Amino acid sequence: MLKRAIIVLALVASVALPFVLRPHRASPGGADDTLVIITPHNEAIRHEFTLGFGDWYKARTGRTVFLDWRMIGGTSEIARYLEGEYVASFRNLWTGQLGRAWSAEIQAAFQNGRLAPDAPRDAREARAAFLGSDAGCGIDLFFGGGPFDFERQARSGRLVDSGIGRLHPEWFTEDALPRTFGGEVYWDKGGLWYGSVLSSYGILFNRDALRRLGIEREPGRWDDLADPRFLGQVGMCDPTKSGSIAAAFENVVQQKMHERVDALPPGAGAGATAAAVRQGWVDGLRLLQLVGANARYFTDTSQKPPIDVASGDCAAGMCIDFYGREQQEAVRRRSDGPERLGYVSPPGGAAYSVDPIALLRGAPHPRVALAFIEYTLSLEGQKLWNYRAGTPGGPRQFALRRLPVRRDFYGSAERVGYMSDPEANPYSQSKVLVHHDEWTAQLFQELSYVIRVVASDTHPELVSAWRAVIAAPEPARRRALDVLQDMSAVDYDQALGPVKRALGSKNLVDSVRLSRDLDGLFRRNYARAERIARGRDPGP
Repeated sequence: MLKRAIIVLALVASVALPFVLRPHRASPGGADDTLVIITPHNEAIRHEFTLGFGDWYKARTGRTVFLDWRMIGGTSEIARYLEGEYVASFRNLWTGQLGRAWSAEIQAAFQNGRLAPDAPRDAREARAAFLGSDAGCGIDLFFGGGPFDFERQARSGRLVDSGIGRLHPEWFTEDALPRTFGGEVYWDKGGLWYGSVLSSYGILFNRDALRRLGIEREPGRWDDLADPRFLGQVGMCDPTKSGSIAAAFENVVQQKMHERVDALPPGAGAGATAAAVRQGWVDGLRLLQLVGANARYFTDTSQKPPIDVASGDCAAGMCIDFYGREQQEAVRRRSDGPERLGYVSPPGGAAYSVDPIALLRGAPHPRVALAFIEYTLSLEGQKLWNYRAGTPGGPRQFALRRLPVRRDFYGSAERVGYMSDPEANPYSQSKVLVHHDEWTAQLFQELSYVIRVVASDTHPELVSAWRAVIAAPEPARRRALDVLQDMSAVDYDQALGPVKRALGSKNLVDSVRLSRDLDGLFRRNYARAERIARGRDPGP
């Protein structure tokens, strides 16, 4: 009996202990107002904005507010959740209040932002009814993600104008929060979403590991990661599993395209520019291939490389900027010595996009939601993103290490003096990557797929060949490298043509066949490059 009692008590303790030890959370019952926010942002951001907005709101209104954060995963999961909730909400309105019949066609039409003017009458009426309704999902704000995610929500009709543009027109100017920067859009013309903080991509590196590898100069360009001394020392993520890393790879290719276009003589025509863009595509693939050849692994999560760089398991890694700076901050808190980690966004090689905030249709607390947007975009709210913990107006516990979106934020010496990254001012960079959608946007998925085939799926063969090429004497080294970096099967025209058609085909056999053929081709190329490098194949 005693043994059974001990087992039962242990089971009860296992269930009860998490509830006993969980941090105290304010109850909505004790607050004057409530705000419901769905977000992919991490706990540190949620914590600091809960405290910061609570103080600001109390000072402005004399009322307390409870922030009800909804965390269901990343932006993909949020998008699926919102779609399901709005379908259910509008279906109730359409069939209940309006007494209309529901169908798959109505479900597709009411959230179709590209509905044709000559679409069936029922479809057009459903779309108009939704855009004129307060159909909601019980959530006020969507906070965090990328412009692509918010554009999709805006097209569907799930976002509405919060009114912040009319409340503070002076904020939405070139000197404060510009409409565009570096080819990136920072807020929606219709007021449906606004960028709240900047995001970029770069290289996190471990200074102790660099010294161990004999690398004197810290990496500052994407090309530096192709240095043979980084063999087996770069943390990489599969771009088909991470949208942020896929965007980082796109930045690499865009920079190579710019280099080719910028090298053209003045007055070069459209044909020369198109050829330069195509060559830049190949240059970018070749660079990413060699970085992949230096990779220790290709992981499924973009958060792993920064962690491994911090621990010294990798010397460097490509990552989104705030992942890199978060690891810097964590290591800084644990160490009193020189900073072991460094982070750099390569000049001219990293675009600055925004994490937006938007009011959702049918928001149950629109007045409080507008106040939160106002706080987030105000200079007071912008302080939370990069002020050091404990500084006046800054975060209380966590240094968030994100870059404020307000251009005028960086104009104050006092504010810059409180920043965790006072040297980081994206608006003052002499060379900014201007993102050209027309160059790569139509090939975003194809680029991720090609890199997976060229460097991830064939990684063992690529590493073996690269190791042999590094050790080979000239001219065998050059001949072997030419074979290794033959991208004719995945060049710009092939990506736009056969690759795009296969990946977009409704017949899955087409994409499977493409993967089989390309995998086989690159494995054979890598095997031959290794033979040439080792002197076992004289080559042509």
